[in-house]
Amino acid sequence: MQKYVIGECPICNHDLFVTKLECSNCHTEISGKFQLSKFNYLSKDHLYFIELFIKNKGSIKKLEKELRVSYPTVKKMMKEVTESLGYKVEDEEDEEEHQKTRDDILEKLHKGEITSEEALKMLGE
Repeated sequence: MQKYVIGECPICNHDLFVTKLECSNCHTEISGKFQLSKFNYLSKDHLYFIELFIKNKGSIKKLEKELRVSYPTVKKMMKEVTESLGYKVEDEEDEEEHQKTRDDILEKLHKGEITSEEALKMLGE
């Protein structure tokens, strides 16, 4: 049975570090404080999801079938994994709302209801 490196302390839940490496061939040992990859800090469920995502070549439809879950559930899982890796994820609804706001500002500018300076300030916000 293979044992895998865990990335989180089972007592206090803080990140763990590797402090010793050993070559399986010549038995050379290297000591120090080595950080694990961000994937080592993911839960088993998140790692499994990534494995299935790659296996299914990124196809959400195939993931839906294999996991027997709905499209929104797959999207939610993908968002959780992405955030666990340290990336910010904007919701599609948020992006659509931002686009609508930008379009409204540009329309007001086109109609002459606001100045270009006002439009730039509003777009900056």
